[in-house]
Amino acid sequence: MALEEVVKAAQGRVPVFLDGGVRRGTDVFKALALGASGIFIGRPVVFSLAAEGEAGVRKVLQMLRDEFELTMALSGCRSLKEITRNHIVADWDQPRVVPRL
Repeated sequence: MALEEVVKAAQGRVPVFLDGGVRRGTDVFKALALGASGIFIGRPVVFSLAAEGEAGVRKVLQMLRDEFELTMALSGCRSLKEITRNHIVADWDQPRVVPRL
């Protein structure tokens, strides 16, 4: 929720980046859908570097890319510009459908 609020407060005057908590390609997709201009990925890269060196970094970055591209495809997005807030449902969203009683 904080990311979306920061993006709204920035009103397009400055780019807003997300740093921290990114572990999967779906996290990248969600951050972009909430309005982030970009995402920093630190911990997965550092951990993979420590564990497997350069090959580990290549592996984790490829995994993130593959997951992100799959998420885009499953969401019907062919480009980054097509990713919008309408592609995600967050915990704080109001219910869009009223269940039958």
